[in-house]
Amino acid sequence: MLYSKTSRRDNPGDYFPLPKSIFRLDLSTGEIAVYAYLMYCEERDTFQCHPSYTSIGEATGMSKNTVKKYVQSLERKGFIYTEPTKVKTKDGRVHNGSLLYTIQPIKPIEEAYFERKIAI
Repeated sequence: MLYSKTSRRDNPGDYFPLPKSIFRLDLSTGEIAVYAYLMYCEERDTFQCHPSYTSIGEATGMSKNTVKKYVQSLERKGFIYTEPTKVKTKDGRVHNGSLLYTIQPIKPIEEAYFERKIAI
């Protein structure tokens, strides 16, 4: 496909923000994929989302257990914070829901990472 100088990019609404610095913070490809999917799902005003491990796995081509491993790693590294949720069924029973993910600001994570690198 040829592009002319007057060609425009796709609709900006078809994109989501992903911090450039995640490629400099020694994340694995799996961690980057899970983080990117969480950023894709994130509500921009609350910085939260709640996809299931299954949904993340389907989007990234990973198994549920692999997604869980990368979620735990991202939480340990400070990129996300997770909280369990509950779901109430129509008949009144309560079940565990998907995790509620809160995406943490990238700047403090980046600063801490580079401070650790300098200290080594």
